[in-house]
Amino acid sequence: MLGNIDAIRSAGSGASMTVGAPAIAGELRVGDSVAVNGVCLTATHCAGAAFTCDLSLETLARSSFSRARAGTRVNLERALLVGSRMGGHFVQGHVDGMGVLKSSIPSGQGFVMTFEYPSELERYLVNKGSIAVDGISLTIAAIAGSCFSVSVIPHTMRATNLGLLHPGDYVNLEADLLAKYFERFFELGQKTDTGSKINQEYLREQGF
Repeated sequence: MLGNIDAIRSAGSGASMTVGAPAIAGELRVGDSVAVNGVCLTATHCAGAAFTCDLSLETLARSSFSRARAGTRVNLERALLVGSRMGGHFVQGHVDGMGVLKSSIPSGQGFVMTFEYPSELERYLVNKGSIAVDGISLTIAAIAGSCFSVSVIPHTMRATNLGLLHPGDYVNLEADLLAKYFERFFELGQKTDTGSKINQEYLREQGF
């Protein structure tokens, strides 16, 4: 669902942001987690149809909130309840970096959107793999150079901020959690267990 940044103010080395969220504000309590454009934040104050949250220096450095202004439309999602049906892929709200929209081209009833991504995320991106763009779980349709493309259906364009983006706009990117864990597991295996069965030769034999 969509909300609106009502205000964003500097606060020490970070910032404070108030978000208009009439669809969910009545259910939020101080301390609750809510994803705003894919960034997991904590509600520090709830009043009427809005909530306030703090943005740390790390959050500002990693996300598009460093460029956000009052009036910006944002995607909102409450934390998943244990036992709820899981759709899409696991999205933690831990943003890995920012991307830039390069183009949005009509394709059938939907759009093909192409984003430029930072080089440090390249190792996590694969064709038909998952990626979160401003918190939206999407499937990578193509990778070319420093860009990836996704196919977006009309419902997603209407229900999220994707339909409001213009070339040059920044978005928050979160790589697939499983890819990051696998990378870390493989790195540690190489460092601590030279006899591990999971190595480059084993992966090649298995078709990876």
